Amino acid sequence: MNLVSLIDFLRDRLGLVIKLSLGLLAALCAYDIYRVYGPHGHDAAAAAHGAAPAEATAGHAPAASHGFLQSLYHIAETQPVFWALFGFVACVIIVYVSKWYGHLKIGNTEIMTREDYYNE
Repeated sequence: MNLVSLIDFLRDRLGLVIKLSLGLLAALCAYDIYRVYGPHGHDAAAAAHGAAPAEATAGHAPAASHGFLQSLYHIAETQPVFWALFGFVACVIIVYVSKWYGHLKIGNTEIMTREDYYNE
C-alpha cells in the first residue's frame, strides 16, 4: 500500500479517524490520571524516597523565594493531563492561526495560492 492510497483511505473515513484520535487522547488522559492518583501515585513515590505524603504538606504554601513562575510550573507539573491538554490546545491554535494567515490578503494577492497554481 503506497502513501497516496493510505491517505485516500483515511480521507474516506475521516469521521472514524477523528473519533479514534479523540478516543486515544481520552484514553491517554485517563491513564495519566490513574498513574497520578492510582495505587502507585505521588504519595507512594514520595514515601519510597522518604518524603512526607502530599496530605501532610498540602496546607503549606510555596516559599516566596520560588517566585510566581516556579509556582505556576509546580502547579502544571502536579496536575494530571495538564501537558496533554496544553499540547492539544497549542496544536489547535497553531492550525487555526496558520489557516487565518494563509487566507490573509496583503495588497492584491493572498498568501496562500490556488491548488492548481502550477497546472496553468
